[in-house]
Amino acid sequence: MCLQLFLISLFTFVELNCENLFDCRHDSLKQDIEFTPEGDRHWTERKYWNKLNNTARSIISCGTDGTDWDIPDMIALCEVENDSVMHDLTKRSLLRNANYEYIMTSSPDVRGIDVALIYQPGSFTPISHYPIRVKPVKGMRPTRDILYVSGRVVTGDTLHVFVVHAPSRYGGKRRTRPHRKLVADRLCAAVDSLNAVGGSPNIIIAGDFNEGADSETAAMLRHKGLTDISTGAMGSNGAGGTYKYKGKWENIDHIIVSPGLAARMRECKVNDAPFMLESDGKYGGVQPFRTYRAWKYRNAYSDHLPLVARFKLGR
Repeated sequence: MCLQLFLISLFTFVELNCENLFDCRHDSLKQDIEFTPEGDRHWTERKYWNKLNNTARSIISCGTDGTDWDIPDMIALCEVENDSVMHDLTKRSLLRNANYEYIMTSSPDVRGIDVALIYQPGSFTPISHYPIRVKPVKGMRPTRDILYVSGRVVTGDTLHVFVVHAPSRYGGKRRTRPHRKLVADRLCAAVDSLNAVGGSPNIIIAGDFNEGADSETAAMLRHKGLTDISTGAMGSNGAGGTYKYKGKWENIDHIIVSPGLAARMRECKVNDAPFMLESDGKYGGVQPFRTYRAWKYRNAYSDHLPLVARFKLGR
């Protein structure tokens, strides 16, 4: 049902692809040798904790609306390796005093990367959660599960959240497009199930879709009555999207919501705080300050910038 209007509250939702948030221990069932001390990245404990705290700084910086600051209520994360990483991020990094809890998947992705949802218990109380498996087709590597979480927000109403990390464009955008369509098919089926119950469910779908707002995936979700509130989202310090490829800004990260939430959106923007940017010496302007440039370690952040959406709940 629609959000009950008895409490004024600003709900801040963040989406972020962390870019390879791996611990430095080898999982014998996954292809993660690259991010170990013996691997090509020489990924040590020091680099791991730098990455955790830099990710925490990115999240903390999403809490300001320009006039006030509070920690985000909910964060959808892509490219996190396992439960140990999420425990360290929420309980031992710079976020340790924020009282965050988390839910994550354990997918068949060959590298071992997953998605997670961090939430403030004072803002959101989970009711149920489960992974949605995307069965690969011929020629497709196993991909990340979709994470589904439902729970109650401070108004007492139910929020349904899906966290997505669609298959990459590696191997060619056109050749891999059917792989991302499989993810869209599963999302559309899940949305249909929620709508079949009735009551205009409040839905947020967020993550790295590896395609823009003009893609077939986005069109399929729009046909379900959802709105991509992140279409055209920009930063205030030069970022024209969340990701930059060969000098061109792209919005491949998305926050897609149901009509009731779209009507309550206060803003949706790219958080391009200066500390997460660097000069783009080849193409001009700025670009995300990522952890590695080629094989050079820089003690930085991510190749994606965070998306931040704020919703006004209440009168």
